[in-house]
Amino acid sequence: MIYRLNNIKTDLEANFEVVFNIVIEKFKNYKISDLRIVKKSVDARKKDNVVFVWAVEFFCDEELDENNDLIKVQKDEELNFEQYHWNKKGRPVVVGSGPSGMMAGLCLAEMGAKPIIIERGDSVDVRKSKVDRFWSEGVLDINSNVQFGEGGAGTFSDGKLMTGIKKDKFVAKVIKEFIENGAPDEISYLAKPHIGTDNLVNMVKNIRAKIARLGGEYRFREKLVDIDIENEELKAVIIEKEDGSLYKIDTNYLFLGVGHSARDTFRMLYNKGVKMEQKPFAVGCRIEHKQKDINLSQYGRKFCNCPYLGASDYKLAVHLDDNRSVYTFCMCPGGVVVGATSVEGGVVTNGMSEFKRDKENANAAVLVNVDERDFGSKHPLAGIEFQEKLEKKAFELGGGNYFAPVQKVGDFIKGRKTTKLGKVNPSYLPGVKCSDFRELFSKSLYEALQKGVYLMNNKLKGFSIDDAVLTAVESRSSSPVRIIRNENYEANIKGIYPIGEGAGYAGGITSASADGVKIVYKII
Repeated sequence: MIYRLNNIKTDLEANFEVVFNIVIEKFKNYKISDLRIVKKSVDARKKDNVVFVWAVEFFCDEELDENNDLIKVQKDEELNFEQYHWNKKGRPVVVGSGPSGMMAGLCLAEMGAKPIIIERGDSVDVRKSKVDRFWSEGVLDINSNVQFGEGGAGTFSDGKLMTGIKKDKFVAKVIKEFIENGAPDEISYLAKPHIGTDNLVNMVKNIRAKIARLGGEYRFREKLVDIDIENEELKAVIIEKEDGSLYKIDTNYLFLGVGHSARDTFRMLYNKGVKMEQKPFAVGCRIEHKQKDINLSQYGRKFCNCPYLGASDYKLAVHLDDNRSVYTFCMCPGGVVVGATSVEGGVVTNGMSEFKRDKENANAAVLVNVDERDFGSKHPLAGIEFQEKLEKKAFELGGGNYFAPVQKVGDFIKGRKTTKLGKVNPSYLPGVKCSDFRELFSKSLYEALQKGVYLMNNKLKGFSIDDAVLTAVESRSSSPVRIIRNENYEANIKGIYPIGEGAGYAGGITSASADGVKIVYKII
């Protein structure tokens, strides 16, 4: 029988051996084996006594008395796609090599389906060089950037794997593949796991190599531009090469892992009769503090420099009137704010951390929910137009050269233009320009963000400190559309399977990856 022991508290110097010895001593009258760590988290509620809290699973051939901390668990089911055989006609096509497309492609390849993975951007190494050039020189490649290219938008992020979905066999498959292909082992047990951008780059390359060994094929710098439909069923896809020439792939299986920024693809699908609906999302800006100040606020003076804790994070939310909520999202400890646009004449921000999380600043998105009242239309694509207008305004406010508009929190709360920055140096590249966000956001959104930032100080001391910096605009927090799918995960056009965050069914690397796995599993 497998048991799980929760709520094992230790000091911060404790390692696996210490934890295992605690368990062995506790059950010294029983024969236990196969001990493994399944969770590790930080309890910092008492600033004078910050501790680690662990959970361990082990095997015992005797019946143990269960209680609040000791429970019997079932062994996780493991998915093995190699035991199946792809017996469908033709090769499946996967559009997009982000988390959902990458994992769908891997599962298909393991079954011998020889998937064709279409990616408008570059392989991750080439993509990284183009992203670096945009950050240093402001030279944008609209098909290979922070949003588009191998690995998807999550490649240039913190690589956070926290998820609100159930940790089932699909998530287990994702974590297993990530670790086997270069992610750190600790993502299997940390309460707040992250891979880091530096590790993500190597991981997605290794998964691509595995797919290729199994007969799959990546086609970079190619884009889905049309679909052939007969009697509400997919017959072929039309692909555009980098030189503008077109070719057709006959297929009855199209996996749409296009990501939340593929606006031209959404418009094409809508015009071809693929049913979709408007989806509320959120917009706002990035907030930056000194990481040492966040550590002090979260861990207290005694533990703020503890090497076992690393850079502290936070997650905040404030509920306001008029059905508005302001919340932090994608918090990047020891990270940087990055330029993330995929369109010319637009400014978009995102956050990124490497695995060590050792940069000077902490940053997070501060977002407010937006919906039809802000879009001004019920049209399914109205959210896209709202994004485009906001990003264009941010571009103009930043000076028209891909610099981002910034504002000190003190000025933002007082409703005045920033003319000089303080002790927090904004990390956004290629550069920033002091601005007034009243020129960017509507009155209702500005006031909601203003109030939200102010009230968050009650939850995290120093959050609304005068010198903290806001950088705009964060507009790609999630997809502005949802492609409608049925109980078989198909769109209204038979053979089209919308997957992941772009299709409106996930909210991060883990859930998007698991969605790709789940849809392939459903088909077979």
